[in-house]
Amino acid sequence: MTGHANYAPHGQDLVCAGTTAVVFGSINAVEELCNVQATIELGSDGGFLTYELPNDLDVHTAEKAQILLEGLVVSLKTIELDYGKYIRLIEKVQEV
Repeated sequence: MTGHANYAPHGQDLVCAGTTAVVFGSINAVEELCNVQATIELGSDGGFLTYELPNDLDVHTAEKAQILLEGLVVSLKTIELDYGKYIRLIEKVQEV
């Protein structure tokens, strides 16, 4: 996740707040429900986030995490549908 939505001034930006809530809710769900500690990188101004799962997950845990992260994508697509001027989702699949 990179950049800022610029939908409204800082502290009033509905798109930024919604996106942030969905992303961190999904990260928390993966960590809590899959018992996974992933690598998270945050930008100093809050406009950047990288989330990387460990490579050594067992198949069951990886599948569970995948479903939760697919839910994240659905939520972000919903936000993009309504606020496409302020948010753009680019899907990149990284092969392991």
